[in-house]
Amino acid sequence: MASDTGGMDVTVVGGGVIGLTSAIALAEDGHRVRVVSRDAADRTTSAVAGGLCWPYRIRPFERAVRWSVRSFEVLAALAERPQETGARMVTGTMTRAAGDGPDDGRALDGAGDELAAWYAAVPGLRRATAAELPEGDASGWRARTPLVDMPAHLRYLERRLTAAGGTVERHGVASLTEAGRSADVVVNCSGLGARELVPDPDVHPVQGQLVVVENPGIEEWLVSADAGAAETTYVLPQPYGVVLGGTARENAWSREPDPAVAEAIVARCARRFPELAGARVLAHKVGLRPARPAVRLAVEPLPDGTPCVHNYGHGGAGVTVSWGCADEVLRHVRALRDL
Repeated sequence: MASDTGGMDVTVVGGGVIGLTSAIALAEDGHRVRVVSRDAADRTTSAVAGGLCWPYRIRPFERAVRWSVRSFEVLAALAERPQETGARMVTGTMTRAAGDGPDDGRALDGAGDELAAWYAAVPGLRRATAAELPEGDASGWRARTPLVDMPAHLRYLERRLTAAGGTVERHGVASLTEAGRSADVVVNCSGLGARELVPDPDVHPVQGQLVVVENPGIEEWLVSADAGAAETTYVLPQPYGVVLGGTARENAWSREPDPAVAEAIVARCARRFPELAGARVLAHKVGLRPARPAVRLAVEPLPDGTPCVHNYGHGGAGVTVSWGCADEVLRHVRALRDL
């Protein structure tokens, strides 16, 4: 796997999907990588994510689309081994609700033409016909995209990192400088933790609540999610059940599921798929998306001079941009090595 014998000692802070993919890219390039994470992978925000590969609540659009296209390519390849990787290719519909504004054929999340490159890059993506749209939805796109079982995928990523020679340590760090004391480079993938570690007050949570129910036979995904809406509707069939969502509440810090919100989520999803109304509830989950006005993916020196590659602020698109961002992290580290 290693392709470079001039590797550097790299500490990656954060063990979610962003941290693990960055660590894999570096370890498979021949760098000596250790991941430091306070939480086990299955306790991170990434584990709660619905896992659909589609740009959502992330800026800047141009870079996000480029990262998303790269991740689509990687995840589509991993979907050839779903049992191992947790990734599958699943057909579904991204819809626009009636009354959400004129249907001009542009992006359905309020992004206008900014996501045109994404639409052009997704193989087979097309406009949905009226017959393919659930009642209440005015328009939509049909596509076959990666849908990732995140707990299984995170386990795969950890195995792949270990196979490449990387290590994972379960503990927190008081500062990025502390994390870099035995490293040539620090890669900061701390997500919401960057608010305190950097510190970066622009980082804030966008709370997402979801409900997991037994699958009554749903095989396709459905999403209706405007970029600025506090409530969304999504139905994502996973091997462990159907993930129903959701919410997107800015600056809400609670990780406790709200029973009234859960009831509303099920009701919204059941309007699209009536068979969900009686499905047995398996779990309630809440995750805090690490949002920022724009993703920070850049290099800066820490107070002691150790270079730090920041890679955080991915909002609701962590899995969607993970591999594209990992490639960019690798380019930064290679440039630092060659100085």
